[in-house]
Amino acid sequence: MWDTSCVDWRERLLAGKTLVPDLPLYKAEAAKGLRCFKRLRLPDVNGTPTFGDKCAPWVFPIVEALFGSYDPVEDVRRIQEYFLLVPKKNGKSTISAAIMLTAIICNVKRRPGAEFNFLAPTIEIAGISFRQARGMIKLDEKLNELFHIQDNIRRITHRNSGSFLQIKAADTDVVTGGKALGTLIDETHIFASKAHAADIFVEMRGALASRPDGFLIQITTQSKAPPAGVFKAELARARDVRDGRLVLPKPLLPILYELPRDMVERWEDEQVWPLLNPSLGTSVDPDFLRTNLIEAKRRGSGELALFASQHFNVEIGQTLRGDRWAGSEFWQRQADPSLTLDSVLERSEIVVAGLDGGGLDDLFGLCILGRCRETKHWLAWSHAWCHEGVLQRRHTIAATLLDFQQAGELTIVQDELDDVGSIVEIISLIKKRNKLAAVAVDPAGIGEMVEKLAAIGVTVEKKNLIGAPQGYGLMNVIKGTERRLAAGTLWHSGSGLMRWAVGNIKIEPTATAIRATKQNAGDAKIDPVMALFDAAVVMSGNPAKAPTYQIAFI
Repeated sequence: MWDTSCVDWRERLLAGKTLVPDLPLYKAEAAKGLRCFKRLRLPDVNGTPTFGDKCAPWVFPIVEALFGSYDPVEDVRRIQEYFLLVPKKNGKSTISAAIMLTAIICNVKRRPGAEFNFLAPTIEIAGISFRQARGMIKLDEKLNELFHIQDNIRRITHRNSGSFLQIKAADTDVVTGGKALGTLIDETHIFASKAHAADIFVEMRGALASRPDGFLIQITTQSKAPPAGVFKAELARARDVRDGRLVLPKPLLPILYELPRDMVERWEDEQVWPLLNPSLGTSVDPDFLRTNLIEAKRRGSGELALFASQHFNVEIGQTLRGDRWAGSEFWQRQADPSLTLDSVLERSEIVVAGLDGGGLDDLFGLCILGRCRETKHWLAWSHAWCHEGVLQRRHTIAATLLDFQQAGELTIVQDELDDVGSIVEIISLIKKRNKLAAVAVDPAGIGEMVEKLAAIGVTVEKKNLIGAPQGYGLMNVIKGTERRLAAGTLWHSGSGLMRWAVGNIKIEPTATAIRATKQNAGDAKIDPVMALFDAAVVMSGNPAKAPTYQIAFI
């Protein structure tokens, strides 16, 4: 049967073998597609050799799988979707253009007038792909006669069949509509920041419903930020199919050049470079990688993380930055998905609520930090709120925030007071259960919250509203929290929201102190984890039913 899983992908990767599993291909169709592909010429390589002479061998099994999955008797393609994750400089744009030209050529007698789409996230990427396809045609006298090239609209038309390849850019062209027989999406990870990206994917897949012989290909590198939105969903889907956890009625073929989790930290080791860059020595120059690795280290942790994600498919997370919070190293280990709000309240003898943020351009973070009555360990549950305007002002994280909303970890509100009301309601619930030691807050800009808390009996005068120190004043709490994570005495619910916020923390040291700040101004929100630190200020004082000390509310 058409099983596209590749559960032995680790062994294949380490042995330098193809990541395309053994498939019952239609041999004649596979051979025809590969023969056509190999005859095309590389327009940007000295001497313009053919793909057959110069292309890295890892590409050929993918081409065979695409064209060899077509059943000429039933007129159906047994594998309609393909997902290729490969680092930059491995010839993605050139290979993509060649695949789409081959598809038009092989389709000449099947479906006249067929539409093929090449979707790029930007006009620059679309231009590269179009120039590559045009160059391949110009280098072959016969193809130059067969194809009509329209530079102004980036369209290539087969004169005999009427089939055409339209190269579109998501930031300038209309990418909806049409019923393409074949679509190739370049750089899926960039689509995550595009408006209506999910709608585009729905429409592209919808075109296959009436075209059982059609296909959809995604070719991408890793994201320059933690995967989000469309890319996060597509990547997770591909990994699940590869690992045998997901079986689809219409198979997806995943080819993912990435290191196993236990080897990710070895990405700087040159011995693993050929495993991740299958075109090393052809389109990928080892000295280029060596030089740029040195330069990235000189420029700082941000550049190093970017280099790792783009050239070695290392997923951006908490362990790539030298200025990361030390507690991030142990964060995932201390995740306990059973820690819901109810379970934290049930298991805790005393609870502190930590609050941070609240501006219209911020998240409003809430951390409910309890002390377990049996183990005395700290148990944390977190949630955040944001105003819907953040989605418009911060396009780069809009998809990420929507993911958190779907997971039930973030609430997006329309009225700026809706978040305040929801938070006060949770705190009131804790207070009624006689478990609230205090509410610890960042004192800046929370006037409305102070008024609402006063209405339920939480005030500075009653010593259950605490102004937590900020900046360098949090140093001891930051260090104490990371020590608890390392010691295994702080547990959290393992939410994606908190994992993201922890990864956004940047530690700024001085000669005598440290402080936590954002990795990038504006988009890298850390309010939820700062709420944890605020709560830890009070919990570190080992409160009974009220804090044993008070920090002046500013």
